[in-house]
Amino acid sequence: MTIRQWKFEDILSLSELEEQCFSNDRWSYRTFASCYENPAFYGIVAVDGDEIIGYAGITVAADSADIENVLVSERYRRAGVGGKLIESLVSHAVKSGVKSIFLEVRVSNVPAMCLYLKYGFAGNYARTRYYSDGEDCLVMKKDV
Repeated sequence: MTIRQWKFEDILSLSELEEQCFSNDRWSYRTFASCYENPAFYGIVAVDGDEIIGYAGITVAADSADIENVLVSERYRRAGVGGKLIESLVSHAVKSGVKSIFLEVRVSNVPAMCLYLKYGFAGNYARTRYYSDGEDCLVMKKDV
């Protein structure tokens, strides 16, 4: 498995992976394209052979950053892919002079919360009815 910055030609595969993995609040092809065009956004993919098996992205603004999304194909979960993606995003943030990194996670997504805790994120506060289906999110933060 390798981690690399995503390319414009990856966007179709990313949106297809998104459809396979998320039922609610999915990113569209247009969302991926707009992220690609945003100079503050840094997107990476995890690749196994020729297959994109995961992706993640972060937006850096001054001395803080927001992890926008982390996704790993279902058959590659619990194999270290998500951790490698998070490590790469944190490394990019540190090189960019970031002091704090934030992310939002569904309160029902316990595996993701455990992964983020493992990499030094801590619960900061909750946002009620944040997602389109009414589910709350937990905002997590890591100081670097």
